Amino acid sequence: MQKIPASIFNDVIGPVMRGPSSSHVAGAARIGSIIRQSFKADIKRVVVEFDVNGSLAESYHGHGSDIGFASGILGMELTDHSVQNACEIAKERGIEIQYMVSDYGASHPNNYRIQVYNQNGNNHFWEAISVGGGMIEIVQFEAFKVSICGDFFELLILVDTTESKLNSIVKSVENIMGGYEEITSENGLNRGLINIKTKVQTEASLLEALRSLSDVIEIIDLQPILPTLSSVNCKVPFSTASQLLEFAKRDNRQMSEMAVLYESMRGNTSEQEVLQKMDDLILIMEHAIEEGLKGTNYADRILGSQANKIEEGIKSGCLIPGDVLNQVIKFITAIMEVKSSMGVIVAAPTAGSCGCLPGALLAVGKTLNMTREEIRNGMLAAGLIGVFISEGATFSAEVAGCQVECGAGSGMAAAGLVQMFHGTVEQCIDAASIALQNVTGLACDPVANRVEVPCLGKNIMGGSNAIVSANMALAGFDKVIPLDETIGAIYDIGLKLPLELRCTLGGLGKTKTSIEISKRLL
Repeated sequence: MQKIPASIFNDVIGPVMRGPSSSHVAGAARIGSIIRQSFKADIKRVVVEFDVNGSLAESYHGHGSDIGFASGILGMELTDHSVQNACEIAKERGIEIQYMVSDYGASHPNNYRIQVYNQNGNNHFWEAISVGGGMIEIVQFEAFKVSICGDFFELLILVDTTESKLNSIVKSVENIMGGYEEITSENGLNRGLINIKTKVQTEASLLEALRSLSDVIEIIDLQPILPTLSSVNCKVPFSTASQLLEFAKRDNRQMSEMAVLYESMRGNTSEQEVLQKMDDLILIMEHAIEEGLKGTNYADRILGSQANKIEEGIKSGCLIPGDVLNQVIKFITAIMEVKSSMGVIVAAPTAGSCGCLPGALLAVGKTLNMTREEIRNGMLAAGLIGVFISEGATFSAEVAGCQVECGAGSGMAAAGLVQMFHGTVEQCIDAASIALQNVTGLACDPVANRVEVPCLGKNIMGGSNAIVSANMALAGFDKVIPLDETIGAIYDIGLKLPLELRCTLGGLGKTKTSIEISKRLL
């Protein structure tokens, strides 16, 4: 299957969730959700194995992978207020979830190997990856290679057959199904797997016809878990910044309008639906700011509530003047504190960097009395920059450091601010490139395995960097390195960072104070 283009609402702005990390909480929950769908009988035991050289071996508890995975196994929504108690609820319901660390040579730092058993004694083996920003890929089911990302309705048909007979079974399946997006098959050890992707739910009568085939052992019917469904033959007008610049020579739409065009084609949906989805996400972002400014509490946390300190400092006159920047600090802090207290946030592009983009755009917009349409247009422009980063790099700090989380959020915010000030498509792209160039090599070194310090400061730095970079682009500064090349460079730099500076236990995370805080929290 050809690579499906990134989606603003799948890959960049979202998911809507609770928890400190989208890679860990949301990614784990989505993996758990797919596994839960594979059994009709209740799950009773799960063994999850992490590679000793990956990120999850050290961080799965501190970053919330365990609560995310348990919530997915339980079928909880990521916004459910009980997500933080998912591990305890699983135990109460008689589900044993065991985590192990071993050396199996995983190719990705966020790799899961999972053996799951239901109450009837049946079991399945799965292997999955949390690829960043809450996106996942199931890469193995039993002995078979698969690629399941949660953006299709999917059927996994396990058959008892030889390699020579598998093609005829596939033909029978094709005749029954009629329409589908893609069908693939694989054979091994006198068994075969047929994987069917569709855009609509398979009718019960067709499932019954498939089950009646003599060689069929089991059929797993999986529902999509992403907000935007995909199409195998999906076409988009551009997938890189350079392609967008060429497109813009023939089309004079604003950056935000280009984003709407892209996402409507990517998701096969109307432009009005794209606008409404973004409006809905902005409401959630605004609510997070309101909740954060009221004050938040959570036991398993390093920092107390600090969002109100900026307002107190403004009133007392002890702060360096700067209405816009001080409001950016306040809004970003409010969102990050809601995230750290298991409140509902929008990962944009990740939970660890969820404050930078909305905090910057909403603070600037509200301080300067800009319209909701102008703020929405900024978010859309930012989302399109995120598509280019997703296509050319990653949003996983475990792979490429914080430059692809807080750094990416800063680049997206810079473009969004340029759009809010009615800059050109080229200026939006240049602002993003300047912002990303300013943060190359940014390490991910969380203190005490919590996504709080230095994450809060890096989000605030990202917001201020976005303002500076937007002004540079609007003033006509030369960005020197084009955005696509900058994205390629930060990805290359990230891959070369030592593992301990990619969201494990390096840098600030291995200081004496960090270790003491970790012991206290445990």
